[in-house]
Amino acid sequence: MAAVWQQVLAVDARYNAYRTPTFPQFRTQYIRRRSQLLRENAKAGHPPALRRQYLRLRGQLLGQRYGPLSEPGSARAYSNSIIRSSRTTLDRMEDFEDDPRALGARGHRRSVSRGSYQLQAQMNRAVYEDRPPGSVVPTSAAEASRAMAGDTSLSENYAFAGMYHVFDQHVDEAVPRVRFANDDRHRLACCSLDGSISLCQLVPAPPTVLRVLRGHTRGVSDFAWSLSNDILVSTSLDATMRIWASEDGRCIREIPDPDGAELLCCTFQPVNNNLTVVGNAKHNIHVMNISTGKKVKGGSSKLTGRILALSFDAPGRLLWAGDDRGSVFSFLFDMATGKLTKAKRLVVHEGSPVTSISARSWVSREARDPSLLINTCLNKLLLYRVVDNEGTLQLKRSFPIEQSSHPVRSIFCPLMSFRQGACVVTGSEDMCVHFFDVERAAKAAVNKLQGHSAPVLDVSFNCDESLLASSDASGMVIVWRREQK
Repeated sequence: MAAVWQQVLAVDARYNAYRTPTFPQFRTQYIRRRSQLLRENAKAGHPPALRRQYLRLRGQLLGQRYGPLSEPGSARAYSNSIIRSSRTTLDRMEDFEDDPRALGARGHRRSVSRGSYQLQAQMNRAVYEDRPPGSVVPTSAAEASRAMAGDTSLSENYAFAGMYHVFDQHVDEAVPRVRFANDDRHRLACCSLDGSISLCQLVPAPPTVLRVLRGHTRGVSDFAWSLSNDILVSTSLDATMRIWASEDGRCIREIPDPDGAELLCCTFQPVNNNLTVVGNAKHNIHVMNISTGKKVKGGSSKLTGRILALSFDAPGRLLWAGDDRGSVFSFLFDMATGKLTKAKRLVVHEGSPVTSISARSWVSREARDPSLLINTCLNKLLLYRVVDNEGTLQLKRSFPIEQSSHPVRSIFCPLMSFRQGACVVTGSEDMCVHFFDVERAAKAAVNKLQGHSAPVLDVSFNCDESLLASSDASGMVIVWRREQK
């Protein structure tokens, strides 16, 4: 069952159209503020029975004030029975707070059952076949998200007012990775082939470089924020990974690659940030324990080429890895031991390097559709559907970009969708940032940002999508400001 606070928000959103019908901006601000207050209240630890009583009373009061909803109850019941698991991180945390049985003996979170990807895909097809063309699945989460977006279309929502700031401290060396901190609006980090990592603060103005992390003797190929943003892990062409304290920039630990090879990518295990997966130039991936500095027993596997991209699914049970030979491998990850079991292999295109993989359980809030976004040197951005529990991939669609040689990356927009449609963003060798609507059958391009003077390698949204950062092959990082509606 979805968290009670989300159900309350959904009830508010269903009645939101009746509030000040001539002032959509007020409705947008109201529902956003309600969401903020409900999230804060959810942390107070009120008993589940009390929350449910509040939900019931809230629905009765709104019904008395605005009258019954026009949507038939049967449709609501049908959609809610089909799709109940719109999951944000906060939702999952609240579920564990409400249910002590979800915690293991030592207080650690147990692995969460993900259900069947295959069953979910069948359910999605049934829903889409039954609904009228062009309509959306009437889930409460979808209604809440559309209410929070106001009356803006997807194209209007991803219109940008221009550059907010330009960072050029790494000029003349490529910046392969740029990332906002988790759930943060104004903290940004980027790594460079000059061997350093910059931590930047965007507010208060003017934006500044807080500190530069130095220690790698060759270029930094990738880095990742921990879930709590207190540490960063970085990988380098000097065959080491380093653990950094973000607060003061200290290097906490230096860990050599087990094979003595160039390290090309890294990612935290999303549930247990004590484990980090790295990929190297000798075709191996390793699960590393950053506390001990040692690789996990059974946590290594060999692929067909140099490992360029890694991505977990949200629960951390599936890992995908892409190499420079054009293959994507899926692995089953043992949550208890860190052991990897190779499951499936997909040859995207023989000889075309896979430079980026992004996983998302929900592409939009209209229906669960586990997906993978893949960049490969084919002048295309590829969207795959995950069809089973072993990570088997099925091509859903592709989008035209320019990419033939550079390690270009892409992302799903972090807020999924606050309206009909869902957006992805990618770099490109044409020196532009491209936005695509993955649910639009024709003319999927939503926006294009121009301003770089070299191929755009990476993009990153902050948590509320008000700012977008992009980095390029000349060392420039541009922060774009979204238009305020």
